[in-house]
Amino acid sequence: MRTLLILFVLIHSDKLLRTGGCEETQDQILSITPRTLEQVDILKNISSQHETALWQPVSSHYIKEETEVHLFVPANSSETVKGLLHKGAITHEVLLSNANELIEMQTRNYSTDPRSSSSFYERYHNLEDIFYWINKTQQDNPSTVKAILIGSSYEKRPLYALKLSLNNDLNKKAMWIDCGIHAREWISPAFCLWFVQYALAFYKINQDITDILDNMDVYILPVMNPDGYQYTWTTNRMWRKNRSVNRSNNCIGVDLNRNFDANWCTEGASDEPCTEIYCGAYPESEPESRAVADFLRSHKDSVQLYLSIHSYSQMLLFPYSCTLDEAENHNDLLEMVQEAAQVIRRHYRNTYKYGSGAKTIYLAPGGSDDWAYKLGIKYSFTFELQDRGRYGFLLPPSYISKACNEALIAVKTIALKVIEKTKTY
Repeated sequence: MRTLLILFVLIHSDKLLRTGGCEETQDQILSITPRTLEQVDILKNISSQHETALWQPVSSHYIKEETEVHLFVPANSSETVKGLLHKGAITHEVLLSNANELIEMQTRNYSTDPRSSSSFYERYHNLEDIFYWINKTQQDNPSTVKAILIGSSYEKRPLYALKLSLNNDLNKKAMWIDCGIHAREWISPAFCLWFVQYALAFYKINQDITDILDNMDVYILPVMNPDGYQYTWTTNRMWRKNRSVNRSNNCIGVDLNRNFDANWCTEGASDEPCTEIYCGAYPESEPESRAVADFLRSHKDSVQLYLSIHSYSQMLLFPYSCTLDEAENHNDLLEMVQEAAQVIRRHYRNTYKYGSGAKTIYLAPGGSDDWAYKLGIKYSFTFELQDRGRYGFLLPPSYISKACNEALIAVKTIALKVIEKTKTY
């Protein structure tokens, strides 16, 4: 059965003067099925030559027949895009017509103080409020939570990782979780906050989290890309990369998840600064990726589990993404994500694909999980949270709870397996 090629066209609300009066256009999501290679070429041209933002796949290089594509198109490109679709005889249907309302919904009525509202963790928060939350969480839990400054961003914003240490065992192993490596993936930082509050609230209450925290310290970086995240709140909700300036042209940003030293800048990344998958000038050229790499290098003897949280597409992935080769402990990793996916399905009736990154999605070199694996952290994973494309990066706040609980149960499942497999008797 032919797979639908879904093209997300989100057109900012705007009043357009037309003959006969005013007609209001709204943000839309269009479903498109390309039936020929010529139609594929038209979609590639639309996504690369016009003011758009590819959601999925992340590069026009991956657009092909039978491939699902999601594309953001701002208002000033909408008429051009629809004209090109019409000219190419590419039919479409509107799947969702209120995308601008989703953006507003994500940013309205949020509370800045975790204690002032029980729904604090079921809302998205801007960077200033996340920094406030980091400080408050450390203040309220002085014996168990420590904020560690691991570096700063290109625009000199601090990179704070929280260390959760619930007992005083000096030889404890550790796990690392980073969120927000891609700026527009707001559900990712939301999960990091969710995990911290859950761990602190349910230690000695929930057996699984108690077992994990008794055996492991947890390092959590809530926003790995603070400059990009700030930019999504103030200027461009669809921004993906960091905000470093390329001196040779006017293009901004490096894809931090193509900037690590794991088959750096080979197939699946780009050396063109204007692309969404620009790998940077050299491995760890960006202060954000270098800060994470430096921290993990200095803690590689204790960190046994690496987790990077992304969205969207509902996948549980492990190395390699940078090559089709299998990881040394491929079967162990596959067993862990398979069990995690089964637990999610059993508890939440939701389906997650799982497998090695390159074989489950496509080649993506320079990723943090592959680099961590090559460093020696043999249990390394990337989670792609909700959803599968209906809302994409604009997941409504009402979905945060379920999305985070799904990720949480997967983290617990995998962490317990890692503890079991690495325990020394």
